[in-house]
Amino acid sequence: MKVSSKNKLKKAMWVLLGLIIVFIAGVFIFVNQPMFGKAPSGARLERVEKSPNYRDGAFQNTSITPNFSSDRNFFGLMYDFLFKKVKDLRPSKNLPVIKTNLKNLGADDVLVWMGHSSLFMQVDGKKIVVDPVLVAASPLSMFNKAFKGASTYQPEDLPDVDLLIITHDHWDHLDYKTMLDLKGRVGKIVCPLGVGEHLEYWGFDPGRIIELDWHEEAEPVSGLKLTALPARHFSGRGFVRNKSLWASYMLQTGTQNIYIGGDSGYDTHFEAIKRRFGTIDLAIVENGQYNNDWKYIHLIPEDLLKAVKDLQPKRLFTVHNSKYALAMHAWYEPLELIAAAAEKDSLPLLTPMIGEVVHLKDSNQVFRKWWKPYM
Repeated sequence: MKVSSKNKLKKAMWVLLGLIIVFIAGVFIFVNQPMFGKAPSGARLERVEKSPNYRDGAFQNTSITPNFSSDRNFFGLMYDFLFKKVKDLRPSKNLPVIKTNLKNLGADDVLVWMGHSSLFMQVDGKKIVVDPVLVAASPLSMFNKAFKGASTYQPEDLPDVDLLIITHDHWDHLDYKTMLDLKGRVGKIVCPLGVGEHLEYWGFDPGRIIELDWHEEAEPVSGLKLTALPARHFSGRGFVRNKSLWASYMLQTGTQNIYIGGDSGYDTHFEAIKRRFGTIDLAIVENGQYNNDWKYIHLIPEDLLKAVKDLQPKRLFTVHNSKYALAMHAWYEPLELIAAAAEKDSLPLLTPMIGEVVHLKDSNQVFRKWWKPYM
């Protein structure tokens, strides 16, 4: 009996060991798929390592930035996300969307929001795309599914673009399948230092890629100046963080300063950006997928108001909402809170629905609270 029990235990242990080996091998194979990108190497890595923002083997924020603002750990937060119920986390019916033909917009300076942080802009006759995530915001299609109706825009709806701007390499800002569709249809790409390695790995022409460190500037397209600026966030598409940089940008045209905030927690950089550039005609700032547990890397509602006060833009548009449920709040909460604050403090808030054309030089354009009937 004792020998038999020992043999069964030994067999069970071998089976368990085999399963662990198979699991580890499966994870290794999975994370080595092309969609996960590639860490900087060669000459690019040499440039990364010379950056004043790169220390101890990784890019660093200006201020000390803990992963979590509470004593909770990653696994506790994941448990809440997977099993804790949140009222109205996702809309119960299709969101309203306008399917604007992006290939036939005339000559006006316009902006069209495609949901989350994905933007199409036409400025001075140049076509610009920012963080286009039109297929998947996750390596697994079963996770991070778009809200009903919010995935109306697909890569084929984009025209050939003069300039593609990437703020960082997270899945909800850099979509592998959208990138593959755009390959060969892009004039220039501006991205933070290190992100170009992903793009080259995916087959983009390195001669079209311009990588910028914070405070570096370029004129990727004649008449358009782009300056990479700090943001308080992090990067990474797999298990390793911060091998590439994250950034916000100031896009300067002949007539406008447009701030593209990317993802960022609150810090002194907003005030510094205002001092440096003076007039900000339009500020595009994240608003959504926030949580007090990670308030250092995303703008919680009260910090969003601080950032807006620092930037003092002539017009404000908030993104990072209305397409994916990546945090534990009602899907409409970010819009409700900023709209209430805008009424209270007379903030120049724009609230277009997905696909609605924003005329960048029409300060009298009016938008409605489109989310109200869908709450």
